[in-house]
Amino acid sequence: MPKRTDIKSILLIGSGPIVIGQACEFDYSGTQACKALKEEGYRVILINSNPATIMTDPELADRTYVEPITVEVVEKVIERERPDALLPTMGGQTALNTTMGLVKKGTLEKYEVTLIGASAEAIHKAEDREAFKHAMQRIGLRVPASGTARTREEAIKILEQTGFPSIIRPSFTMGGTGGNIAYNRDEFEKLIDWALAMSPVSQVLIEESLIGWKEYELEVMRDLKDNVVIVCPIENLDPMGVHTGDSITVAPAMTLSDKEYQRMRDAAVRIMREIGVDTGGSNVQFGLDPQNGDMVVIEMNPRVSRSSALASKATGFPIAKIAAKLAVGYTLDEITNDITGVTKASFEPTIDYVVVKIPRFAFQKFRGAEPTLTTQMKSVGEVMAIGRTFKESLQKAIRSLELNMNGLSSREGLDRGIPDGLDRQAALERVRQSLRTPIAERLWHVADGIRLGLSNDDLFALTKIDPWFLEQIRELMHFESLLAGQANQKPVALEEPLLWEAKERGFSDDRIAQLVGVTSASVRKLRTKAGQSKRRVTYKRVDTCAAEFEAHTPYLYSTYGSECEARPTDRKKVMILGGGPNRIGQGIEFDYCCVHAAMALREEGIESIMVNCNPETVSTDYDTSDRLFFEPLTEEDVLNIVEREQPLGVVLQFGGQTPLKLALPLSKAGVRILGTSPEAIDRAEDRERFRDLLNKLGLRQAESGMARSVDEALRIAAQIRYPVIVRPSYVLGGRSMQIVYDESGLLEYMKSAVKASPKHPVLIDKYLSDAIEVDADAISDGTNVVVAGIMEHIEEAGVHSGDSACSLPPYSLDQNVVEDIRRQMKALALELGVIGLMNAQFAIKDHAIYVLEVNPRGSRTVPFVSKAIGVPLAKLAMKTMVGKSLPELGLMEAPTPAHLSVKESVFPFNKFPGVDVLLGPEMKSTGEVMGIDQDFGWAFAKSQAGAGAPLPRGGTAFISVKESDRPASLDVVRRLQRLGFIVQATSGTAAYLRNHEVNAETVHKVKEGRPHIVDHIKNGRVALVVNTV
Repeated sequence: MPKRTDIKSILLIGSGPIVIGQACEFDYSGTQACKALKEEGYRVILINSNPATIMTDPELADRTYVEPITVEVVEKVIERERPDALLPTMGGQTALNTTMGLVKKGTLEKYEVTLIGASAEAIHKAEDREAFKHAMQRIGLRVPASGTARTREEAIKILEQTGFPSIIRPSFTMGGTGGNIAYNRDEFEKLIDWALAMSPVSQVLIEESLIGWKEYELEVMRDLKDNVVIVCPIENLDPMGVHTGDSITVAPAMTLSDKEYQRMRDAAVRIMREIGVDTGGSNVQFGLDPQNGDMVVIEMNPRVSRSSALASKATGFPIAKIAAKLAVGYTLDEITNDITGVTKASFEPTIDYVVVKIPRFAFQKFRGAEPTLTTQMKSVGEVMAIGRTFKESLQKAIRSLELNMNGLSSREGLDRGIPDGLDRQAALERVRQSLRTPIAERLWHVADGIRLGLSNDDLFALTKIDPWFLEQIRELMHFESLLAGQANQKPVALEEPLLWEAKERGFSDDRIAQLVGVTSASVRKLRTKAGQSKRRVTYKRVDTCAAEFEAHTPYLYSTYGSECEARPTDRKKVMILGGGPNRIGQGIEFDYCCVHAAMALREEGIESIMVNCNPETVSTDYDTSDRLFFEPLTEEDVLNIVEREQPLGVVLQFGGQTPLKLALPLSKAGVRILGTSPEAIDRAEDRERFRDLLNKLGLRQAESGMARSVDEALRIAAQIRYPVIVRPSYVLGGRSMQIVYDESGLLEYMKSAVKASPKHPVLIDKYLSDAIEVDADAISDGTNVVVAGIMEHIEEAGVHSGDSACSLPPYSLDQNVVEDIRRQMKALALELGVIGLMNAQFAIKDHAIYVLEVNPRGSRTVPFVSKAIGVPLAKLAMKTMVGKSLPELGLMEAPTPAHLSVKESVFPFNKFPGVDVLLGPEMKSTGEVMGIDQDFGWAFAKSQAGAGAPLPRGGTAFISVKESDRPASLDVVRRLQRLGFIVQATSGTAAYLRNHEVNAETVHKVKEGRPHIVDHIKNGRVALVVNTV
């Protein structure tokens, strides 16, 4: 069928900020959809609140609205733009929920907007738990015994039928938000209340437990002619009971029989038809009883999903792009496969390799968070690896995680066998305990269980991980023992056949060296020498068809063998190192920079080579760069690619800390680093060298010192006076920066958080209380410096810059201070010899400017500043690195916008109930939104609405502030009262307010009797809290 001609303009709703359960995979899908629809000649209108996305770049859609994604705001966009159609399936759960809100309000009917990709009925059937259950029963498919409830009382009645353990699944949520497993009545009642609060429609499914069953996912596509393709079957290594986003997953499915697969495939097609997803992609999840093969349907997503991104990267089949084309009327047999250039989208992908995805967690950032993995997603990112075998792919994925683990390293010190004196029974009990409960490190405990002699039956009984996977890990452990046996030879020697067997099984040079007892450099030297023979590192192409047709798109992964498909060109080329897995502190902002670097190189006629291992990102789309290597970002893997491709240089400054850690080893290996030199980076990051730099320039820095012992820390802190900020160079227990107010607090910190030593000093800085923090971004060509943006933080100094809201331009700073910051930025960039981007942070106290830190690289604020001033900074920075000057690029001065832009951070506290929500110097946010307006107040209000915390317009405001903040609170309270708020305050604050002729009701603190302030908050009687501690 030809494309639809009755529609001319299409509205796309983005997914908003990055949160757990909804990450940058929707920037990938939204970007693909925008490109595909514009390619077909449609006018594309986009709304998204996330500035760190490629999809919100002005050149991507025809009209881009960086606005909060709410029903009210989207309705205004529809009223203004009058789109013919709305495509709701590219923006995750946010887009679906907003679309359903528009449907219920009658907005789409009022403005005659057609839903394409999925109808409202299909969305309701798939997302409403009760409707989905009935739909499955109509087509004869089994679902777990369950019932839906809207109150605690209804839930308890259903529990009588389903029993314990009880699976709790809220409706219309993402990443299983609010979901959990209850094992007793007390847990159930608490979890039900939480689940009902998390569901936007206050509906919860209570389901019988299938914990321990095997879990599978199918990525399915359907067109208007009822053609259906299964893009990829994905198997979860972890059994049911762990959210699929938190599970290790494998493609293709490894333990399904053909009969089981065909049964699952037929069921998926019937589900697509029954739900009514006429066009596009969907994800269907199944549970399989390992004892008898019984199959149940768990759920389906009538949209592209996290798994869609994984399946797209695993197969090379661009699900979002094809789904967008199907939505406008094309059929699968009319859409050409970009990779082969000859096959059609109706040709199901076939892969001749194995893909493994491993999630990345951040429990160390949230003290007190429950680390048990359940039906609610908790991971903050993921990595993907491709290998010829499961073993190779698994080991590549492990080292991609960047957790300082180069393989299945022992948690019990068993890497080279069982040491003398080990209490084997105690070690076994520790391992068994760790295996009984799903946790992030369970895979490593499985390996230790094997080392200690547990059988596959023992391990299966403890974990319910399929015996096939357990046997694969057992074979890796057996091979590790062979490598460790080499360490006993005198002299230590690594035989060449054993080396190649190790490499074919995915062992890194570092892991081999660790097991054999030699240096990784010697392993590399032996491998390079031995590689003159036929066996060596080679690269294979992802082609969607298991080599049946030639792949024209260079999308590559490494393996070991004799035949290499890399076929490097002789063009001028540059390699860009990506950011690896998303994590708190390093997210989509850095991928944005990497994508812009690739765009810049294309504009300059230089071949771009992207290296990354994150399946969620735009940078790992096969058409973003000229050549894509889906590889771990380690010294070994990067050097292997450099040797094969011979680029003129490597770019490190866009991918955050991940590539920067490789600066020194790559330089030592003779690799040319483009942009700012590693020497300049070291000068900014080494504390003593940085102090010398500031002294040379005559710039201020807060008093500081480096302590190599507890006594030295106490002496330095006493000398510079409390409060101080302490930060370790070596972290235990995941704790990092803290503000310490007295000697006892410092002693506690030194005892529990860090291990001070000459090699790992503790850094102690004077904490500048009540200071204003400022972020600044600049771009330099080595001679000219342009300060692109100066951002004033809304939170005071002491809150991590990534967690603080900020305003561009500054909303309260004196112009003289702004100009002085600009001067200091230019001086710092020139002294460091920056070529490319630089970020610096300052604190302003009593009109004095203190330099906090300087990062001669791209920072997380680059996308925000770029969108705020309308200049693609990362793209221009890349051009300076290949020789262009700023005057040549037409940038001599940053534009001064007529509007104000406010960035607000978004936090995952709803995933970790009970965790302290107070912000400090350690970053905790997962994403950000942007509010734009000509008025600061409105820009700030938009940022709050975009972050999911819209400001109340009335009600009761509760205020409780420390004594030193009370004078400043007077104006706040008066203004709240003028807006119509009723003000309540604790006794001390209330008395102060009344003494200054401001009325306030007194409310009890928790220790002062009932009802107290927490009672009022729980009863919904407080709309706004103003609190300082």
